[in-house]
Amino acid sequence: MPSLRDYRDRIKSVKSTKKITSAMKMVAASKLRRAQEHAEAAQPYAQAMSDMLARVAKNVVINASSSRLLVGTGSDKKHLIVVVSADRGLCGGFNSNLARAVSQKIHVLESEGKSVGLVFVGRKARDVLKGFHGSKIWDSFFGMTGKNKVEFVDANEVTGYILDKFEAGEYDICHLAYNHFVSVLTQKPVMDQIIPFNLDAAGDDKKDVSGKQAEKAETSTLVSPYAFEPEEEKILSALLPRNIGVQIYRAMLDSAAGEQAARMTAMDNATRNAGEMINDLTLQYNRARQAYITKELIEIISGAEAL
Repeated sequence: MPSLRDYRDRIKSVKSTKKITSAMKMVAASKLRRAQEHAEAAQPYAQAMSDMLARVAKNVVINASSSRLLVGTGSDKKHLIVVVSADRGLCGGFNSNLARAVSQKIHVLESEGKSVGLVFVGRKARDVLKGFHGSKIWDSFFGMTGKNKVEFVDANEVTGYILDKFEAGEYDICHLAYNHFVSVLTQKPVMDQIIPFNLDAAGDDKKDVSGKQAEKAETSTLVSPYAFEPEEEKILSALLPRNIGVQIYRAMLDSAAGEQAARMTAMDNATRNAGEMINDLTLQYNRARQAYITKELIEIISGAEAL
């Protein structure tokens, strides 16, 4: 049976932990508001960029001279997955859920006889996946999503890297995996195809960062009634690389907001659990103290009667 000193030390330790988790919860809550505002501001722009490219692409006649970012390489044997996660932990299942979704995607692709490469933006998903898929890791970018403000220049660095690899013919299809920020309580792992441009998915239902369902764009509305100057091919050649940067930037903003929301929720649960543990330990301490006092009284009374 633990001594009274053991109980006191344990209660003191849990109280210290509770102070830390409570402080982390408040810090995450303050960062969440700013990160959510940035994610909400970027979401309509990224969606509009994707829809606009779909409208322009509908008017293009696909031929041998069309951009490979639109038509692809003609093969689907080599896949690249860009995984956007957090650089720090203590945010519940935020990183592990994403890593699990990526692992399932790798398993599906490999079962179809395709090769897979991985590029990580953020440390934690890499730490989870490197044990089983370390040989597939091409490169990693750290310190981008944990900033007070996620910078577009960081997204451009990742974009330049994956475009260089695509031009070198090192992969055929690129997927972007990240946690979509639905609400403070919900962050949903998603995987979007960004190379080549997924024309069929451009009009699909999307959820904005507030969790509201956006209206589905009808396929007919993607066909633009306008004449373009310069030609559609030149517009696509300029905008397709920029769209990749915008989608990666949106993923980084979503991941940053989701990380703070998940950390706030995890620290809130940890604080409440610590409070319950303190109550249980205090009750056990009082019982042990009462038993110790009773034992002392019995010994004193027995000694007095013996005299």
